[in-house]
Amino acid sequence: MDLTLIVVLVVALALFFDFTNGFHDTANAMATPIATGALRPKVAVGIAASLNLVGAFLSTEVAKTISGGIIREGDGGVLITPELIFAGLIGAIVWNMLTWLLGLPSSSSHALFGGLIGAALVGFGLQAIDFGVVLSKVILPALLAPLTAGLIAFAATRLAYAITRRYDGKPDGRDGFRFAQIFSSSLVALAHGTNDAQKTMGVITLTLIAVGFQEVGTGPEFWVVVVCAIAIALGTYMGGWRIIKTLGTGLTDVKPAQGFAAETSTAATILASSHLGFALSTTQVASGSVIGSGLGRRGSKVRWRTAGRIGLGWLMTLPAAAAVGALAALVAHLGVIGIMIDAIAGIGVIVVIFAISRRSEVSHNNVVSEVADSGRAVKIKRNPKPKKKVKA
Repeated sequence: MDLTLIVVLVVALALFFDFTNGFHDTANAMATPIATGALRPKVAVGIAASLNLVGAFLSTEVAKTISGGIIREGDGGVLITPELIFAGLIGAIVWNMLTWLLGLPSSSSHALFGGLIGAALVGFGLQAIDFGVVLSKVILPALLAPLTAGLIAFAATRLAYAITRRYDGKPDGRDGFRFAQIFSSSLVALAHGTNDAQKTMGVITLTLIAVGFQEVGTGPEFWVVVVCAIAIALGTYMGGWRIIKTLGTGLTDVKPAQGFAAETSTAATILASSHLGFALSTTQVASGSVIGSGLGRRGSKVRWRTAGRIGLGWLMTLPAAAAVGALAALVAHLGVIGIMIDAIAGIGVIVVIFAISRRSEVSHNNVVSEVADSGRAVKIKRNPKPKKKVKA
């Protein structure tokens, strides 16, 4: 296959992955404000999409980790080919679509890493992977970031309820946090664009370096930043309603103060990690924050069965995507026919998953009705005026 053509195909597939990353991870920023009624669903995803677009231009450190860190650069060049990157993206997209169907907030990032690692292992063996980088900038952040965000959210929720305890006699008593939620969820959306859009930038840059169109060790070109920003913003605007439902109501009943605490801790963790070049999962961070905020509010219950399902999805993501990526890489070795088979099979799986999802559709029209009393969570009745005593 012509070199330019395969590069075009890989770039197109990478942008489609970026699109799925957007709607898969909308819940990270907007599940809690939608659940509390702080924002209407369509307004929420519109804000998230706009800020994802802006966030993608703020940093490229994570992109450099992917384009020049996980896959080794040997004397003969980068130890992966465009065909293998194509196969790895197939693995990531298939897993993203499957977990979206199940409403599981799994990691798009780890799906991408898994797909690329599986494909590279088939093509070049263990020598292709820099396991030191994988451990330090992927595995360890995956373990520490959700825990850190959860602890921060727990402490912030306790503090918020301690400060506002004088209002406990009212229905919720923390209406001011509604406006704080709008700010904090917007910050999460900005952070998500800063971290997640870069992963696709890194994949496209890796492809260009692998074929010699770009020098080893360089960061993403400006046009790559622009198209990746647009793709993730469009995906975010689609709204991953199934995952919004799970994250907004499946783990715990979220109140405004909790939502603010969860979103603030999520944003702080993601932005700090992006600055350090850690390619962490924004989904795992957001889920850890929601659980931490649930534990922090007295009387709140965390649904551990749902949390267990989500945790199982986290454990399966990297190896499952790696397995699909490896299988696609084996087929891709057939040449042009292999690439065509991979493409047709990938499209077929996506169409089937979408058709199944239509049987029990979740959209902006019905996601709000299934969350915890959104209106009552933020609307506070005024205390009745004391009646004047009538003198006898």
